Amino acid sequence: MADHYEVLGVSRDATTDEIKKAYRRLARQLHPDVNPGAEASETFKSVTHAYDVLSDSAQRQKYDRGGQGGGAEGQNFGNFGDIFETFFGGGGGSTRGPRSRRERGQDALIRVELDLAEVIFGTHRDLEVDTAILCDTCKGSCCQPGTAPVTCDICRGTGSIQRAVRSLLGNVMTSSPCGSCRGYGTIIATPCTTCSGQGRVRARRTVPVDVPAGVDTGLRLQMPGSGEIGPAGGPNGDLYLEMKVRHHDVFSRDGDDLLCSLEVAMTGAILGTTVKLKALDGDVDVELRPGVQSSEILTIKDRGVTKLRGSGRGDLKIGIQVVTPTRLDHKERDLIEQFAARHSAPAPSLSQYQQGLFAKLRDRFLG
Repeated sequence: MADHYEVLGVSRDATTDEIKKAYRRLARQLHPDVNPGAEASETFKSVTHAYDVLSDSAQRQKYDRGGQGGGAEGQNFGNFGDIFETFFGGGGGSTRGPRSRRERGQDALIRVELDLAEVIFGTHRDLEVDTAILCDTCKGSCCQPGTAPVTCDICRGTGSIQRAVRSLLGNVMTSSPCGSCRGYGTIIATPCTTCSGQGRVRARRTVPVDVPAGVDTGLRLQMPGSGEIGPAGGPNGDLYLEMKVRHHDVFSRDGDDLLCSLEVAMTGAILGTTVKLKALDGDVDVELRPGVQSSEILTIKDRGVTKLRGSGRGDLKIGIQVVTPTRLDHKERDLIEQFAARHSAPAPSLSQYQQGLFAKLRDRFLG
């Protein structure tokens, strides 16, 4: 006689769940209703007998000690419930009762576009959503007002039909959803004309949304219960808001910091100056020290984006770009030449030309 563990394809220390999974897998392949061949039928008997023995703790212990653990002759295939569960989704003759018409509504996804300025402190939006709402006529009952569902006379309210099926094991009872009421156990004889018996209708509604500060492109916010209502007045699904922050011509974002470049005249860079910068949340006075260089980064504390998690704000980082004049009159050129004669410039090195100004600004911004 073949070893029961080998028949099921499991190890001798397999758990009960592993034995059950192995049996179900083999039963789906070998059951006579699926595989009517004579060889498959004999193998199915061996598989079922092996499972009968190994699924019973007392018989398994006896088998492991060298006993037979139940004879193949006259064994009664007592684990019918597992066979029924494998093929019919439940034990023979058992029913789960009628299913409910009320189901949870689907989730919805809306993309929300924001300006960078709105991200700094957050904003409020009233979003128009095309979704399913409760039918105002039947209030989710699916029936025309004054009427009610009636018990299905085919399944008598159980939602399922039981049938006797002949198999190798004899007559077994199977259960399947009632085709007349589709498993609900009741029939709506007079459906609501407004919603066609669905208990909900399509409509536009306004959803108020407080978008928190600090959101960024790709972030999704979940609003539980703000999605569409389910059939027959079932609970609402969730509403997801996917953020997209529009491009800004002046400012860009690095985490909670705001980045920008500031062009400064050569004279202002030499002598020092104060520049009024129009930031996203008001003007900022930027003081430039005498001799400020291109690609220097000035940091204005707490003028960046409000942090989404935690407290406080990021910084405003300003990259300096010194603008050299390209057209000079004779007097201006004479002055520059006199300046150059009194201040010898350092000899240029190759490393100074290996990356441009914007690359330097990027490197300093980010590192």
